[in-house]
Amino acid sequence: MTLEWRGNYLEVHKTGTWEYAARVGRIGAAVILALTDDREIVLVEQFRRAHDAFSIELPAGLIGDTSADDTATAAAARELAEETGFAARHWEDFGLFATSPGMSSEVFTLFRATGLTRTGPGGGVDGEDINVHVVPLADMPAFLAAQRAAGRIIDCRLVLALGLV
Repeated sequence: MTLEWRGNYLEVHKTGTWEYAARVGRIGAAVILALTDDREIVLVEQFRRAHDAFSIELPAGLIGDTSADDTATAAAARELAEETGFAARHWEDFGLFATSPGMSSEVFTLFRATGLTRTGPGGGVDGEDINVHVVPLADMPAFLAAQRAAGRIIDCRLVLALGLV
């Protein structure tokens, strides 16, 4: 395996004829399926440069980008609060998943967060400009269809998450 290119956050490796992307330092991510007591799912919307479009996603963030002592659970709680303004009383760890195994070495730990309490406005940090959507589960098909029609990208992790509600 050879390192072909390295930026501040990503690098490209080559092994034989295969190329793949990796996060610098191979840090992972925490992804949160946040559910209110009223059977609503908490989603975030933010602009994604890779698609030049807004994306509808589960709240998520990197593990270990701010501290080497960071854990998946701590990152999940921090990101839920920063992005959505919610805190959770209960956390369930569903384990490690690959984001795009053929193109990237990135993995994420999926959590279900319940017993939510609104503790702040959300919106992210450092200019992330995140919009929060709290959507009744029964309305998800119509909500996602409307978002697609408006030109937004839908994160594929929602498919996984909806099977776990």
